[in-house]
Parts: sequence; structure tokens; C-alpha cells
Amino acid sequence: MSTVDDALQHHNREANNTKYDLGDFTVEVATPEEWKVVTEWGNGEHWNIGFRDPECFFAIDPGGFFLGKAGGRPVSAVSLVNYDDSYAVWGHYLVAPGERGKGYGIGVCKVASRHSGNRTTAGDAMPEQVQNYSKDGSQPIHKTVHWYGDLARTGSQHEQVVPITAAHLDAVADYDAESFPARRGPFLEKWLFAEGHRALVYLSDDGVAGYGVIRPAPVGHRIGPLTADTPEIAHALLESLTAELPAGETMSVFAPDLQPATAGLLTDLGLAEHFHVVRMWRGPRPDLRTERVYAISSLEVG
Repeated sequence: MSTVDDALQHHNREANNTKYDLGDFTVEVATPEEWKVVTEWGNGEHWNIGFRDPECFFAIDPGGFFLGKAGGRPVSAVSLVNYDDSYAVWGHYLVAPGERGKGYGIGVCKVASRHSGNRTTAGDAMPEQVQNYSKDGSQPIHKTVHWYGDLARTGSQHEQVVPITAAHLDAVADYDAESFPARRGPFLEKWLFAEGHRALVYLSDDGVAGYGVIRPAPVGHRIGPLTADTPEIAHALLESLTAELPAGETMSVFAPDLQPATAGLLTDLGLAEHFHVVRMWRGPRPDLRTERVYAISSLEVG
């Protein structure tokens, strides 16, 4: 039996033992096939999930995707993926249209919350929900802004920016871990090389000085992550990532408000602030190079 199958069986046994006086409501760990309906719900809410995003998400922690069912029908979902022994991320909190207000969302979260154990956890809240999300001890630490719009012009390829290959993977993962709370090698191995994803690295004399990924989605393209030592390197990466796209292509970027230069770079691309969420954090905060972060991979997994 595979590791994925082991994880699914273990968490299904735990999840199915819990009910919350909601009749025939149960919670189980979803398979990638079952999770397709959750992606449909998310895109119905204009999340614009990239075509290959779900398969990359499952590479992090296949036991971290929880589906609530009523009478055997999927009605709610949440993910809580464990990156390592100390850090986990909430995402995908969704209730099917027509099933809201029945407790299915709270039910699936109560079951999923066991999965992270004593790990530090992070997630995102709409501004009006920050107070509710704070009830478990989580604290707001920064905003993440959704930048959206049509590309003002075609970018240009910079000579120090090259496609990421397998030979770069360890160095990119090491660089990424300096600004992300966990070393996420298995995720990056999927994300950087997924079908349709274009992953580029900026190489200086000292090695990796930045990297970024652009990917297709149901509406246009999305950029993330984008991490760089300086605003100038971030600009070179943005130009190179958009070098193969026509002017007018719809673009989407989720950017934490941690780097003052981000707004100018994305405005120059033709993007504008669409909305923002609040990053919530529970547990000790590591010392990270957050000033390098110009865009995150995805709200669902950080």
C-alpha cells in the first residue's frame, strides 16, 4: 500500500468517528479525485485556481484535505496541510452553495483541526472575519493583497534569468526556505515543473538571488511565488515571466504587504488592488527574510 493510501486510511478512521449532532454529517479525508468538486466550488467563488494547483497541493500532505458529507453528498471542505513537524497551513474553507448556515463548515474544521497537532498554524481571513478567526488564539500579522488586471505590455527576457531545471531544485528550495516557514521541497518539485508552469531563477555570481513561477488558470495567468533579493531582481523576474504573454492578458498576483516596492512593480505591469485578506498566525513566529517575498504561491497553501 502506498504512503498516500496509508494516510487516507488513517485519517478516515479518525474523521469518521466524529459527528456534531448534524444528522448524517460525516467528515473524511478526500482523495484527489474527490477534491475536484472543491476546486469547482472555489472557482465558483472566483478563486481562479490554477489548472495544476490541486495535484501540487496534495504533494505537501495527502492526509490534509477534509471533505464534509451529508447523506454521502459533499457539502463542505477545508484543508490543513502539514509542511513539517512544526508548521501547517489552513485553506480551502468552503461550503457548497445551498448548504450554508447548517453547521457543515464548523463541523469539517473541528475534525480537521486535530490534524496539525501542536504545530504553528497559519491561514487567511477576510477582514470582517478576523475577530472570529482570533478565537483560537490566532493573531493578524499582515495583509495579503490580490492584484488583478490586464497586462500593460509584453515583458522582456533578462539574461541572468533562466529556466529552473532539476539541477537548480535543491538550491531554489534552500533559498525559498529562508523566507518561508518550512523547507517545502516536495511541493516545489511539483510546482516548478507542473504542466504549463514556467519557473525561472535569477542567478548571480553568488548563486540563486530570486525565483518566480507563472501558471495558467481558468482566467488568464497567475504569478507566484516571486521571491527576490532586491526590487531590481524582482523586476527582472516579472519582465521575464511575462515575456511570452501578449499585452492584455489577464494577470493575478497575491502579494503580502511586506515589501514596499511590490505595489510599484505590479502597478507598472498594469495590475491594481482588487481585495485583501488578513494573514492569521498561531504560535511562535520564525525569523525569516520576508522582505524578499513579492508574491506567494497560493492562498490555499501559502
